[in-house]
Amino acid sequence: MNWSLYTADRATHVKIVAVALLAATLIAGFGIAIRGLDLGTDILTAQNPTVVKPDNLKVWTSRDTSLIR
Repeated sequence: MNWSLYTADRATHVKIVAVALLAATLIAGFGIAIRGLDLGTDILTAQNPTVVKPDNLKVWTSRDTSLIR
């Protein structure tokens, strides 16, 4: 009668918790491992940042019209 979490026995609950804990551990370990494969690109970018300068200024609006209240 283990077809529902409500009616499942203790062993089924322990299995579900164990699988969830294993999955969470694998996901966290994978995230930490990927973060460790940075190879220093963040340090190189911080030492030599890319600067983007704007082109000539453009006026998109004007106040030539009178304000009607």
